[in-house]
Amino acid sequence: MARIVVIGGGPAGLSAALFTAKNGLDVDVFDTDETWLHHAYLFNYLGIEEKDGDEFLETARKQVSGFGATLHEAEVTAVEQSGDGFVVTTDGDDYEADYVVLATGSSRDLAEELGCAFTDDDVVDVDVTMETSVDDVYATGAMVRTEEWQAIISAGDGAAAALNVLSKEKGEHFHDFDTPEDAE
Repeated sequence: MARIVVIGGGPAGLSAALFTAKNGLDVDVFDTDETWLHHAYLFNYLGIEEKDGDEFLETARKQVSGFGATLHEAEVTAVEQSGDGFVVTTDGDDYEADYVVLATGSSRDLAEELGCAFTDDDVVDVDVTMETSVDDVYATGAMVRTEEWQAIISAGDGAAAALNVLSKEKGEHFHDFDTPEDAE
């Protein structure tokens, strides 16, 4: 089973974790709980009439952990390529990963340390699936945009990264489409 490490626990990171954990991959999310959502009140998130950012995060975290992702409140201090994967270092612990999703808001330090390419606007350069120039490393949200920062855009970025990881793992285009029967 592929192991995914998601760095960041805002909408992008939690969305990536949700899709990959829901579809059977081994997912660890590392977050320092410094997301901008703590300062937000959502009136502009499709499907949510209105919700406090803290309440949104609580709901999202429960949903993600309910699908089997492991949430860690820890700072990632380094990510390095190792063989066919990556080693993610936190305060004293190392975690191996096949894929890394960077969802660190406007902080692009880890992407720079990994050698990801940047655009002329000094944001991480990604393709439509959010994959960076480093194979199996994805960047999302404010890392890839100069100013268009919205929770719902970030969540979409996380979903795009997750679906690409799932497509690679399954060897064909993967679509996460649920039906009412799936809820039974």
